[in-house]
Amino acid sequence: MATTNQALTAVNEERLLNSFLELAKINAPSGYEKPMADVLVPKLKVMGFSVEFDRAHKEFGGNCGNLIAYWEGTDSSIEPLFFSTHMDTVLPTEGLNPVIKDGVIYSDGTTILGADDRAALAAYLEGIQAIQESGSSCGPIELVLTVNEQPGLVGARYLDYSKVKSKKGYIFDSSGDVGQIILQGPYSSRIYCDIEGKSSHIGLNPEEGVNAFLIAADALKKMKLGKIDDETLANIGVIKGGEMSSIIPGNIELVGEVRCFNAEGLKNQIDHISNAVLTVAEQHGGKANIRARKKYLGFNEPEESILAKTAIQTAENIGVNGYLTKTLGGADTNVLNENGLTCITLGNGFRNIHTFNEHISVKNLIDTGRFTTGLIQEWYDFYSEK
Repeated sequence: MATTNQALTAVNEERLLNSFLELAKINAPSGYEKPMADVLVPKLKVMGFSVEFDRAHKEFGGNCGNLIAYWEGTDSSIEPLFFSTHMDTVLPTEGLNPVIKDGVIYSDGTTILGADDRAALAAYLEGIQAIQESGSSCGPIELVLTVNEQPGLVGARYLDYSKVKSKKGYIFDSSGDVGQIILQGPYSSRIYCDIEGKSSHIGLNPEEGVNAFLIAADALKKMKLGKIDDETLANIGVIKGGEMSSIIPGNIELVGEVRCFNAEGLKNQIDHISNAVLTVAEQHGGKANIRARKKYLGFNEPEESILAKTAIQTAENIGVNGYLTKTLGGADTNVLNENGLTCITLGNGFRNIHTFNEHISVKNLIDTGRFTTGLIQEWYDFYSEK
């Protein structure tokens, strides 16, 4: 059996870099991931994976379902391990031209880079190939590659979970350097505030109007927004309404989001926003209707879990700074945990995502591949010794 060192040595850094550059150039934004899937499928089949798709895209008009790929490994008695990430990127991506400056990969400044999360896709391919080429023993490996993640974890929400064989896994999808181990993620809900004043023409009967924008403005001044505390974030990000410059607006909508590490704190902040809007609307002689809709549930994996321990040991094995943390950012990790797939998020070091200055260091890219290899081997060593 190959040692951990031999498997890590088998990670081909040049191949991994070239693989990332190839995948980054593929124009496959949210809802249109088929070009990416078309490239991944033959690669995975050559590596011995069986590949299937679900029909999640039928729920939102996409052109490709979630991709689920399974390889038996060398020892099918070991508990399967999955790696997940998303195949989509934000726009714009057409004509993407990656460039490398001083050990860092950027786009040429006319598009985003798509390191979120083409970096994980390339690293998974290389990490698994290193295991195979080194002759290392390993258990079954599964890839759960989702679609339409960027608009709100949509593909994961409609994933056909009956097709997934594994129960535990990892998702490299965070801006922290390789070695970041995220054990806790937030609960999140959107909040919709429909504010009703009274429309009237400014030139004919202005005294009859109740300006819904003024209700909203006063309500916003009463709200605690931004960072509420170390556990909670809140934001109002959208205001919709108004008809004409000459018409006092009678109806508008505020749309916001609340995130919190605990369900009670989430509810308390939603109640706070609701009370602010309802109170002010009444004071102005208007009305309001408040609706909250769950985005995703939180997760909190114990430090003593096999996922956490394996990640900590792997960080030590590959010589990176491993550290445990939590994040108020959302990821497919939230939705997968909600549906019975226990997983945690790991850092892969992309920066300034969704901007033309998005970038990732070559070191973080290579370390993501090495971390993938190390996790597979450490996972096998744990279960083979039980």
